[in-house]
Amino acid sequence: MPIKSMMVNIVLFGIINISLFYLNYLFFIPQFLNKKRYSVYILAIVITIVIYGFDKYGVALLFKEEVLRHKDMNGNKSVLSFLPFFISTLFTSTIFVLLSILLKFSVDWFLNERIQRDLENQRLTAELAFLKSQINPHFLFNSLNSIYSLAYQRSENTPDAILKLSEIMRYMLYECNDNKVDLTKELQYLQNYIDLQKIRFGNKAFIDFKIDGEVTDQKIVPLLLIAFIENAFKHGIANDSMLPITMFVNVNQQHLQFYIRNKKHTHNRDSIGGIGLANVKRRLDLLYPGKYNLDIRDENDTYTCELSLVL
Repeated sequence: MPIKSMMVNIVLFGIINISLFYLNYLFFIPQFLNKKRYSVYILAIVITIVIYGFDKYGVALLFKEEVLRHKDMNGNKSVLSFLPFFISTLFTSTIFVLLSILLKFSVDWFLNERIQRDLENQRLTAELAFLKSQINPHFLFNSLNSIYSLAYQRSENTPDAILKLSEIMRYMLYECNDNKVDLTKELQYLQNYIDLQKIRFGNKAFIDFKIDGEVTDQKIVPLLLIAFIENAFKHGIANDSMLPITMFVNVNQQHLQFYIRNKKHTHNRDSIGGIGLANVKRRLDLLYPGKYNLDIRDENDTYTCELSLVL
């Protein structure tokens, strides 16, 4: 085909086919297909393709020499008749209609995926906020009970306990609102809580808390480990020098291993857990999916938790 004929075909019929593409994409699909008016949509497409076929033939007649005239196998020039040309236009128009449908479905699919991801993120954010909101009153309730016991006994350690609680609450209210906090602050928060419990128990508390490894700029989800420690003090025995509450943190740049063991009270061996551990398990599932391993061993006399976490 001569270059002039090619250019005429590309420009003229390209414009016509593109107009059909956008007519279907912007009008027919939103008006009929998206509203599940399938029979009306098919009828509209068929009529439009036929009309476009006649229009293309009319344009071809205007540029008869460039479009309709061609050489046969013997090299003789002849004019393409209406029916073969019309069938070829139907085929081309159908391709452009299908391409517009494919584009519309692809765009809608990606938009729906993004909407679903946004909705899922909003749901997870709301669930995490709810789980975190459960921590504060749960912890505050237990701490106030401890301070109440000291005040009831007129202990001289009551002011120190209140000071420790104020430091703890300051951290919970003002410093742990981000998704992750400095590991150093979280460990200091745990130490403050342990100090508060030591004040509560006085000289009768036996707690072994050790940190091994270099704590630098690692980050961790706030208020994640406190549930294990609360559980140990609530359900465990802290005044047994032969079997103290043992807590161990081993940390490097990418991993954290937390271990805690306590002796169980005889009268509440079946009541271990509660809202605290159920809460932390759910938070681990949401915030560290596939990046943690939690091993809980509930034995006759001891309760052990070991958490391995990818920071």
